[in-house]
Amino acid sequence: MAWQSGARLIAGVDEVGRGSLFGPVVAAAVILDPGYRIRGLRDSKLLLAERRETLAERIREHAIAWAIAAVDAARIDQINIYQASRVAMRQAALRLEPNPDHLLIDAMRLDCDLPQQAIIHGDALSASIAAASILAKVERDRMVRAWDPVFPVYGLASNKGYSTPHHLAALRQHGPSPLHRQSFAPVWNNPVPQEVLAFMLEEKSEQAIEEIAQNL
Repeated sequence: MAWQSGARLIAGVDEVGRGSLFGPVVAAAVILDPGYRIRGLRDSKLLLAERRETLAERIREHAIAWAIAAVDAARIDQINIYQASRVAMRQAALRLEPNPDHLLIDAMRLDCDLPQQAIIHGDALSASIAAASILAKVERDRMVRAWDPVFPVYGLASNKGYSTPHHLAALRQHGPSPLHRQSFAPVWNNPVPQEVLAFMLEEKSEQAIEEIAQNL
């Protein structure tokens, strides 16, 4: 349909991390080169991690354009995960160079003037949406893994912030970190207060010292 309407730079857009309890929701937008077929593109959730990494490298190398955007946990708590997903996808689409002339989006419409088509199960039906899903998944996994040494009790390197039994048990025992989504029930519905990062305490101490100095 997009090709029939005259569109030539068609971008697939998708997000990952909506169901996670920790960290950002991440979106990607991809304009595939119709002259170069990347074999094996499919929903990122159906691929092994090693295969996703290989495909992500090929997508970045051979796509006409690709872009990634993320919305952090604090913003998710402010505007809800559905709206945060839409914001991330819109940002990813608008970061593409060259600019797309049509968007294919996995089951959602975005607040932008570009012609767009929402496709149910788009990551299974559209190669460009599948490519966006893969890039977003690989990037989000990388981001969450980077926080694992900071918050080792949650097992983030293995569960990527999702509701595994180990993750839920760690929340009950230790409480959430500052990067958990406080508006999600498994996070706020536990008896232990939120963990505070050391640098946050240092910033508060420095702020208190400055306030005392100003009042002298």
